[in-house]
This record gives sequence, structure tokens and C-alpha cells, in this order.
Amino acid sequence: MSQLCQGSTSSQEPEDPALLSRLDEAIEEHRSQPGGLIPVLQIAQGIFGYLPLEVLKRISLGMDKPFTEVAGVVGFYSFFSTQPRGRYLIRVCLGTACYVRGGKRVLEALKRELGIEVGETTEDKLFSLEVARCFGACGLAPVITINDDVHQRVKESRIRELLASYRSREAGKE
Repeated sequence: MSQLCQGSTSSQEPEDPALLSRLDEAIEEHRSQPGGLIPVLQIAQGIFGYLPLEVLKRISLGMDKPFTEVAGVVGFYSFFSTQPRGRYLIRVCLGTACYVRGGKRVLEALKRELGIEVGETTEDKLFSLEVARCFGACGLAPVITINDDVHQRVKESRIRELLASYRSREAGKE
């Protein structure tokens, strides 16, 4: 998956001139295209890791769209985030099959283990937690994704071990 279609693994400062220049190029490229707002928002999130207010205002002005329209699109699609995300974005499926097969228990275990609620990021900026409605893997329920990794038939009793594998990845980079 390209960086335009996935969340960035780090949050960048929205005041960085080089990053703002990249954003301006994206705005210019898509300004006159029908439906160009969503690609610009995807690119912006890829650049900054999230969509801060300053960036949304810049997109609104640059694309000559009302701020309410830009903010409305961001609010509608769960892919977009106005808060910095952690290195690892955990999404728990709570679609019908996953919910019935223990998705809610998995979510509760993740919240306990991470010490955060849905929509929050751990203090160390390593994990963010979100809920999704369906990943299209109902036969493998319950399912969670961690960035692009799909974990199937997840058991709440294995959450600590699963998170430890991602924490050890980070420890190996230091």
C-alpha cells in the first residue's frame, strides 16, 4: 500500500516549510479535478501523519472550498485523523461477525493493556487505537489490524504477547 493510502508512522510538524511546499504541490495538482479533495487529504495525512487544523485551513483556502466541507469529509471517513497517531495504528473490527466472536472483549483487553481509550495514542507514541466496522474477513473473526498486518482469530488472552512483538521491533531499532 502506498504512503498515500496508509497512515504515516510518525507525526510531522505542520509548520515545516518543506512539508508545506509538498502540500501546496498536491493542492495545485488536484485543485481543478472533480473529487480532488480526498486525494489531497490523503496526501496531507501521508505527509504529516494526521490532519492538524492548520493543514485543513490551508487545504480549504488552496482548493477554494468552504472549511466546513473539508472538515465534513475528514469527519465522515474514519481513515482520516485530526490527532497525531502512534507508530502502530491498531484497528479492531466490531462488525457483526467479529463482535459476536469476541471483538468487544479483544477491544477491552487492548484498552486495558495499552491504558488508552478508542481514539487515543499511548504516551510513548507507539500505539493508537481505533474501531472499524468490517475488514471483509468475517470467517477469520475476530480480526484486528496493526498498520498493514492483519491478525485473525485474535484471543484476548494473547493481546499482551501480540503487543510485545511490536514493542520488541521498536527496541531492536534503538
